Amino acid sequence: MKIAILGTGFVADYYMTTLPNHPSLQLAGVYDRDPERLKQFCAFYDVRAYAGLDEVLADPDIAIVVNLTTPENHYEISKRTLEAGKHVYCEKPLAMRFEEAQDLVALASRRRLTLCAAPANALSDANRLVRKALSDRAIGTPRLVYAQMEDGPVFRGKWETWRSRSGARWPGLHELEIGCTLEHSGYALSWLVSLFGPATSLTAFSAVTFPDKGPGTEGIVMAPDFSVGCIQFRSGVVARLTCGLAAPRDRSLTVLGDGGSLTVRDLWDNRSAVHLERLTEGKQLKMRVADWLEDKVKRALPWKPTPGRRLSYKGLRAEAALPAFPSRIDFAAGIAAQARAIGSGIPAFFSGDVALHVTELALALNNAHDLPQPYVLRSSFTQPAQLPA
Repeated sequence: MKIAILGTGFVADYYMTTLPNHPSLQLAGVYDRDPERLKQFCAFYDVRAYAGLDEVLADPDIAIVVNLTTPENHYEISKRTLEAGKHVYCEKPLAMRFEEAQDLVALASRRRLTLCAAPANALSDANRLVRKALSDRAIGTPRLVYAQMEDGPVFRGKWETWRSRSGARWPGLHELEIGCTLEHSGYALSWLVSLFGPATSLTAFSAVTFPDKGPGTEGIVMAPDFSVGCIQFRSGVVARLTCGLAAPRDRSLTVLGDGGSLTVRDLWDNRSAVHLERLTEGKQLKMRVADWLEDKVKRALPWKPTPGRRLSYKGLRAEAALPAFPSRIDFAAGIAAQARAIGSGIPAFFSGDVALHVTELALALNNAHDLPQPYVLRSSFTQPAQLPA
């Protein structure tokens, strides 16, 4: 299936790194409104450059257009693409307003097209491992989830010098304008909805906690750099999700059930360490030793082992080519899942109503200061489509 990429910025390199994992996808060409950046990208990857968006949309061979433009352009670009009869895979969020995202999903439905949304990290081997453990009732009934999407104090780093593989600058100022919640909460939300289904309500708080983010950031209107939300799921599970770019890096997820716990160390790692602790097995030696040491020294240890035993990935296929840490995600896996869905006629999980639901949750977290609390979700999903086993 032939695809085209719109937008050759920093994130496009992640897609190009992982595209070889999916030989069913063929890149027909790319386009970017910045001619110099487009030339640089095409020379690095030896791919075709389209002359403009109209040429992309007029190409009859292209089935899926991958929208990697800036978030404020997602709605208009995706809308034009759907109107041209192309399937769309869009980076997060689908749109900057819920009503716009809703309009895109309705348009795709009317045109009998698929509209899928990033991120693809919930299509990971780690997610499959956790879903199997939950399906096997390894921790009984899941009750409570703690999810962190803290990316560290990036504004204190030398982000002006960061470059992608093909030389694109990391768009630091624009990231601060969009905010860490819209940029990153989807990585946790995609996991949560894949494991526990649709949410019914959200109680959240967001704020700009560090207005001074250093030289070069003066005068820009910053989106919240911190958000926290408590999410109630229809299945009965309650989750707390925090997003930020000031606290130390922490992208973990812990599921607590009435029979134990599951801990995922890093949601950005395709094969993150996943630990299972069963209450019936008693406390492990490493945990007993840590508790003994704390009692001995009369203070909390600065580091303690993760509860439970580490689950094995034995039996799964060899790990795919992935970007370097910290983004060890198969970015192109979402496009491949969409292509399979188009071929089979079975909806991809992160398409349509699910994509809209994840977008609404992210927008509700980011805009919490302007919304009534608790916020009642307007979207939901009942589609039977399942994630790959």
